[in-house]
Amino acid sequence: MSFKFGWVYKLVWYKMQRLRATAIRLYSHHLGKKTLLASSFAVPPLSKRPRLCDRFPALIRNMSTSVSTSGAKEFVVSENTFQQEVLLSSVGDLHGGVVVNVEQPLDSMVFAPMLKASISHWTQQGKRGVWIKLPIQQANLVEAAVKEGFRYHHAEPDYLMLVYWIPEATDMLPANASHRVGIGAFVMNSQREVLVVQEKNGQFKGTGLWKFPTGVVEEGEDICTAAIREVKEETGIETEFVEVLAFRQSHKSFFRKSDLFFVCMLQPHSFDIQKQTSEIEAAQWMPFEDYAAQPFVREHEMFNYVAKISKAKSENDDDVAGFSPLSTTTSTGKKCSLYFSRDLKHLVTRDSKQRQEG
Repeated sequence: MSFKFGWVYKLVWYKMQRLRATAIRLYSHHLGKKTLLASSFAVPPLSKRPRLCDRFPALIRNMSTSVSTSGAKEFVVSENTFQQEVLLSSVGDLHGGVVVNVEQPLDSMVFAPMLKASISHWTQQGKRGVWIKLPIQQANLVEAAVKEGFRYHHAEPDYLMLVYWIPEATDMLPANASHRVGIGAFVMNSQREVLVVQEKNGQFKGTGLWKFPTGVVEEGEDICTAAIREVKEETGIETEFVEVLAFRQSHKSFFRKSDLFFVCMLQPHSFDIQKQTSEIEAAQWMPFEDYAAQPFVREHEMFNYVAKISKAKSENDDDVAGFSPLSTTTSTGKKCSLYFSRDLKHLVTRDSKQRQEG
């Protein structure tokens, strides 16, 4: 009988350690003590564990905690002692919140109590917003987070971001990106022919409409670079960016997101069309008057406005000033492009000259 109950105690002890997310003891020199980190989860083999009745008193004594300089919580324990709670490793953000980047694989039964304890800890610290970045391999943790009050913020191909607002005051967490950015390319050759395409897919498929090459600006891509790339991809024509002629804003355009569309003027440097077979049904150089005379262009106000602006620019370049890009930096030193009217170029040139002389 004693042999039988001895194994029962061992099994109970083993289950308790797994449910409480205990880990193997890691030796370090931090503060001259042994620490137990949230990123270390492993349970020694059952055969090497002492009986529960021998170890139980150690579970309720000599427990103390300290906070590491990196912001991750460390639980300092004396030898032969295990801590019952482990917090998620996090870093502070610039707005009084924390960011959790789950990098190591976790079971949802391990993650749930860690998250609950972490929220309590962050609340005591007066933290505000909580951001949890889950790699796609850790999608199994979403349910546990949602049960604690987290919600979706945004998703990328390789991760999902969840957010939680701790204070009872109004939620001040910023919303996800609100706009998608696209370009349309106005390319005219010396014979006043404009580069146009017919799309193989999309809303204009099968309509017979000839339109400017268009596309979406990629993440981290400048508007001017996107215009050059889209023209090259769809028609094979090499171009040089000139300026932005106009831009349009619309709402609830793409999965409830707003849309910014920039009409860009480009100068062609090649003329032999090689259309993109996967996306483009046909491409050609078309006399501008024929393009503007299409019933769709004449009847749809926005298309008609763009045609008139493009025509005015091509006929009176000096009188119609678009927006040209200026490479500069933000207050934090990041590279960016500032688009300004060509009429103000003399101000930028003068300022640049003064900086060089100074």
